[in-house]
This record gives sequence, structure tokens and C-alpha cells, in this order.
Amino acid sequence: MTFQELKIIEPILTALKTKEYDDPTPIQVAAIPVLLEGKDILGSAQTGTGKTAAFAIPILQNLFLKRQKEKTNKAIEALVLAPTRELALQIHDNFKEYGKNINLRTTVIFGGVNQSKQIRILNQGVDILIATPGRLLDLIQQKKLSLSKVSFLVLDEADRMLDMGFIKDVRKIIALIPKERQTMFFSATMPKAILSLASEILNEPVRIQITPEEAIIEKITQSIYFVEKSKKMSLLIKLLGDQEKKSVLVFSRTKHGANKIVKNLIAAGIKSESIHGNKSQGARQEALFQFKAKNLRVLVATDIAARGIDIDELSHVINFDLPDVPETYIHRMGRTGRAGLGGKVISFCSEDESNLLQSIQRHIKMNIPVEIDPVYSKIQVSSSYNKQNVTPKTRNEAVKRYAEANFSNKRNNNKKKKLEPKSYSKYDNKKQNKQNTK
Repeated sequence: MTFQELKIIEPILTALKTKEYDDPTPIQVAAIPVLLEGKDILGSAQTGTGKTAAFAIPILQNLFLKRQKEKTNKAIEALVLAPTRELALQIHDNFKEYGKNINLRTTVIFGGVNQSKQIRILNQGVDILIATPGRLLDLIQQKKLSLSKVSFLVLDEADRMLDMGFIKDVRKIIALIPKERQTMFFSATMPKAILSLASEILNEPVRIQITPEEAIIEKITQSIYFVEKSKKMSLLIKLLGDQEKKSVLVFSRTKHGANKIVKNLIAAGIKSESIHGNKSQGARQEALFQFKAKNLRVLVATDIAARGIDIDELSHVINFDLPDVPETYIHRMGRTGRAGLGGKVISFCSEDESNLLQSIQRHIKMNIPVEIDPVYSKIQVSSSYNKQNVTPKTRNEAVKRYAEANFSNKRNNNKKKKLEPKSYSKYDNKKQNKQNTK
């Protein structure tokens, strides 16, 4: 399947060729024909699937063809709602790139910056508006814009809007848009509150579900360190001493935690910046710009702030804290391994996070390979392993199994019998003898 076969008009095809986008992704193949026909969609798609192009290309094409048939005054006809400033900016950049050969005006508005420039651009006339809910409602209340002509509505990452408390604002905005419209609703996860909202605003939607988790898992190398919480920082500094880790995104569960990580990294001589909700918009954009330009090797982020990060050549993701929700692990993983490239995900697991690790491993249907650090690993390997007459490969497998089993058992207050090194040595010798017999 090609973009030509999806019946994309030539001006947009030319823009896609400039970006070297030759073959559409699965969600683009599924969504573009449906949206070109004017139908609503309810889409489930993870980060890195090409979701933005899946709705941006049909909106640009439909609006362009509509404007050729009827000349109208400049009015907002397409509205895209995004939960974060970074994501809104990323979507805006994509619309500009795909639509650079057609005469449609696109702009983006978000909070945290002076609104005068945004108002000035809106007064000049805009066809496509990308916005965060808070700033959009603010400008509507000031009567600086109208949504009465909107015929295309996109809700992107609706689950994040729910997490951030924006759903009430979203409902207020939707009430101001004509009911005769095409609605595109995207959410990586579908909790009950999101399904309820979708049922309210969609009209006989086509359900599109793209779950590229297996593909992501296959091309990304994963590993986990069992480490005491107090030693996580030291282990992180040690790992970042490896200059082969050229572009590293570190995830913290909290804003305070992100700031603390950066403070410690800088003290260790590792240049880094953090992005999260408490940072000013200017500071966040500057940090992201420096990271993309490779002037900054390490960026520390919270999950919500990282939603707008779109970098093709991100070599490593490090989970300083494991996420509370297993699906979020996939989102984080999807930050690397883009554009057909490989990537590495390294996670730290302290004793109080073992239940989170178990949930993640059940979700991805695999056990994440364990790495042993002789200084910082929570489990110290018995010296008896050095005396075992086994191959290095077999010994390594046994050591990792021993570490993982003992860590989990300690977390469960020793309710289950620990697997001792001795039992592994028997297993290894038995396995080795069997191989020698063959």
C-alpha cells in the first residue's frame, strides 16, 4: 500500500516525498480512507504509530478540496485538541509540513505564554487551529475566537486529558461546536470515562485499533536492574558515564523527582535538563530544542511532559522510576526505536516497585532480562558461583535467575522459599553434563 493508492492529492504527496515518507503506517492505511469519506473514527494507537498524519492528511485534503469548490471567509474549520503544549506544537509542525503546498493557514495556541501574539494571528484568519483546552476556553470567553464554523474536530490523547483533569473543559468546548461535523477521537487506552465521552460525541464511528506493542518489543533491547532506592542515583550516574549512550531520556514519576535527578547529574558533571508541568513554557521548549539539536545528551521528563517529544534517533530510555500503569511502560519504550531504528530501554526496580514490574511483565508477556551490577545491584551474587565449573553463558543465566527470584521473595516477606545459589549450581551442572553427553 502506498500514499498514492490511498488517493492523496498531489500537493500533499509532494510534501510527504520531501519528508521521505514512502509507505503509510498501519493506522494511516486504516484511518485515511475512512476519514476521506467523512466518517467519524474512534482510534486506539500507541505513540510512534504515525497517528498525527493519519488525521492531519485527510483534514488538509478535505479542507483544500472544499475551498476549491466554495470561496469562504477565513474561519476556523478544523480544531485539534491536545493535552500538552509540547504535543500541540508537534501536531502544528506536522500540519505545516504536510500542508506546505496548499493555501491553508494553521496556528497553535497554548497557555504559559503571552496571548497577544496568538490573538494577532487569529485575527488574521485561521483555517486549522491546534489548541490546549485551557487557553482555548480562555480566548473563547474573551470573545477572541469562534468555533461556530468548525466542521472537523480531533481529540488527541484523550486519556491524558482525563489524567490531567481537562475533560470538563473539553465538554464545554465541544458544546460550542456545530453537531454537524466529523469527529476523530484518539486514545491510547480506553477507560470507562473515555468510552463514555466517546459515545457522547461520536456519530456511528468506525473503530480503529492499532496495537504495535509486539513490533516495539521486538526491535528494542530491554533490561532491568534490581537496585535499592537510595542507590538509583549512583547507578544512573555510572551508566551515563558510557558515552555510547548518546541521547538519553530519563523518566521520573514526579516533577520533584525530575528536578532532583537533574541536580545530582549536574553535580556529577553530566549536563542535563528537566521538562515537566512546573517548568515555564520557554524553559521546556529550550530544553527540548537543545536535546533535539544534540547539544544536550540527557533529558529528564515526567510522563505527561514527554508526550510531545518526537525524536527519531533516541538511543536510550531509562526508567529511573517504574510507571504505575503497565501501558505507560509501552509509551515510554516507544520513545526510542523510531524510524525503523533499534533502541534500548533500561529500568530500575527498587523493592517497593516489584509489584509494578510484575504487572509490566504480564502486560508485555515476557520477563525483562536482568542486569547485575557488582556495586549497585540489590542482590549481591554469592561468591560460590565463581567456583562452579559451568560455562560463562550458563553461569550468567543462573545468576540472573537467582537475583530475580530472591528479590521477589524478599518483597513477599519470605512467604515463599528462597531459591538458593546452591540449587542453581545443581541445575547448571546437570544442564552442563547433559550437554557434554550430547
